[in-house]
Amino acid sequence: MPRQEADQAHCATKLKVLADSTRLSIVRALMNGPQHVGRLNEEIDIDQSLLSHHLRVLRESGLVRSERDGKAVLYDLASKVKMRPRKKGLQLGCCVLSFE
Repeated sequence: MPRQEADQAHCATKLKVLADSTRLSIVRALMNGPQHVGRLNEEIDIDQSLLSHHLRVLRESGLVRSERDGKAVLYDLASKVKMRPRKKGLQLGCCVLSFE
């Protein structure tokens, strides 16, 4: 597959991941900064197992990262998708998704 087609396929995959309203809500919550799964669960208000599923999909797509914080897990946007503080959007590499 030529490089341009591969890049487009990669971008399409990220956009498909974000097309789910729950995952988009999670990403928007993380735009305010890193959060523990318990806090995300309060904000998003879905079953914890479903939240874990969506977080796994976001991690596997490279949009979100996680790190152990004692007994809890802290989630944050991956550094490559973060935008400058005043910008309300995500840098996906192939495009910018804006929430303005």
